Amino acid sequence: MSYRRTHDQTLHRLMLSIVLFVTLSPVWLVGCAVPHIPSRIVYEDPVNYVRLEEDADVLAEWPPTHHTHPFLIEPEKIRTVLTGLKVQEHRTALQRWFLGESPLVPAFTDEEITLLSAHLAGAFAEATYNERVTFYLSQPQTFARRIITTGGLYIHGTELHFLLGNWRIIYGIPAYGMIYDRRYPMRPTAAKGFDLLFQPAEAVIPLKNSVIDGIFANAKDELVVDLTKLESSEPVTLLMRTCMNGQPLCSRDPS
Repeated sequence: MSYRRTHDQTLHRLMLSIVLFVTLSPVWLVGCAVPHIPSRIVYEDPVNYVRLEEDADVLAEWPPTHHTHPFLIEPEKIRTVLTGLKVQEHRTALQRWFLGESPLVPAFTDEEITLLSAHLAGAFAEATYNERVTFYLSQPQTFARRIITTGGLYIHGTELHFLLGNWRIIYGIPAYGMIYDRRYPMRPTAAKGFDLLFQPAEAVIPLKNSVIDGIFANAKDELVVDLTKLESSEPVTLLMRTCMNGQPLCSRDPS
């Protein structure tokens, strides 16, 4: 009889532990979630934002890791970059053998490019050496679902690094716990099935990626664009206006 009572007590404790774990697990998960990333908003509306957030990969004591921020860049050049970004469905070698290459699709719509161009340029002008610019675009579908495109970028010298975390992903807002898509725009919310490309291709600086990255479609979700290889009429226009006003910049040394 004592054995039966002991067995029942043990089973009761086990069931109670399971109930407590299931009940408290959301709290436990939130407590052990990825730490909060300090950030400051540059632009925000009910469904989109552009913000600056601290980059944990930048070390104050190691200058080579510092970003070239603040950085003055024309909104038109940002528009050129966003227009040149293309997304391609990732296919393995076997899939390409049977289906060929998947078509290139613009990464952003005209409306998204218009929204982002000025705000990203303003963010770069405000950023510090240890901050990166991040963005979040969403299209609400229902109360609990939205289509999101998120990512981040930073500048080293004249190289613009662009990472696309999510591209037109349907995100379901969880019933409880943390909403990750808005809090961590650089983190993918689902497995990536796309490659990120840029046109013109000669402006792209190749990155080294592992074989594993290639298999899981993580090799081409980030790219580096050489800003000096992008055509932009803004600097030329600015120089012409300065010369017309008779500024010393345009004077030539007779010798």
